[in-house]
Amino acid sequence: MTDPTSQVHDWNAAAEQWNEQFLEALEQNMEAQAQFVESWSETVGEAAEENEVSEGVEGYARAYETWMDASQQMVERMNDQLEGEDVDIEEFRDIWLNTANDAFKDVMSTTAFAKMTGETVGDVLEAQQQADEAAETTLRTLGFATESDVVEVGDRLVELERRQHAVEQKLDRVLEHLEDQDEQ
Repeated sequence: MTDPTSQVHDWNAAAEQWNEQFLEALEQNMEAQAQFVESWSETVGEAAEENEVSEGVEGYARAYETWMDASQQMVERMNDQLEGEDVDIEEFRDIWLNTANDAFKDVMSTTAFAKMTGETVGDVLEAQQQADEAAETTLRTLGFATESDVVEVGDRLVELERRQHAVEQKLDRVLEHLEDQDEQ
């Protein structure tokens, strides 16, 4: 027979673990929502055209609604567990993962997000080009070969190989002609 004290202790330990995981998930959700709102606010703030702002706000509203639906699902599943239903802890994780995917789809499908992404990619490419130019200038100043120097040497080698091959073909034809003349 199972000791009732042991069962109570096991139940308390399981409930405590579940509570800790739930609070941790809730805290992560709140942090994710805060980051999402902050990021989205910056994007909407940068959108210049009224249409983009309106669409951006609608995308944010859809994403917010998605997060609120997930919160409601979490509360419902938590109540189900408290009422004795066997709820797998992975179900809670899946709710948040699916919600994150849906919320990002809501945001990423807007013109404001596309504009912000395009501007960011443009900025990154410009910064990368400036860094490459600075690195090449530094390497050249220090007397090291740069990427463009190596590319130029490679191009010259390819051209030399092409010319060498052409000379070899001509030489082969001349030798064949001389052999043909010797045979006659």
